[in-house]
Amino acid sequence: CHKNDYLYQKKFKTMYPPQLVQPMKEDLTSVGFKELLSSEEVDQAIQNNSGTMLVVVNSVCGCAAGNMRPGVKLSIQSETVPDNLTTVFAGVDSDAVAQARKYFLPYPPSSPSIALFKEGKLVHFLERHHIEGGSAQMIADNLSAAYKQFC
Repeated sequence: CHKNDYLYQKKFKTMYPPQLVQPMKEDLTSVGFKELLSSEEVDQAIQNNSGTMLVVVNSVCGCAAGNMRPGVKLSIQSETVPDNLTTVFAGVDSDAVAQARKYFLPYPPSSPSIALFKEGKLVHFLERHHIEGGSAQMIADNLSAAYKQFC
């Protein structure tokens, strides 16, 4: 079992075994987020999106578990929400994360982070330092305000 985990991690350039991150992925996919697992999926999702789209860079870190994922889930309970909800996982879906980060420029790489796109253009972005110091409610309020403005 451990050998298979190592081979999987080596083949797919992941830092973490799939069993470890699956519950963290499901924390978002269970509420409607679509996983983007490759650079091609990221390109297709962002370039072919004619409405609004949230891209959440998920992570194993404590601030993702304690603040980011709960805040994102609270935010999508708002009256106005993005048309599409997507996620990539840092340290696991390496190619997808690297490609998504190209669309986040000029912001530096940050995990976790949250990007809101409208018509394929980045219109709102929360970096790790916005997430680390904030509560889930603060993140939800920030995102809800962005949804009202752009969605």
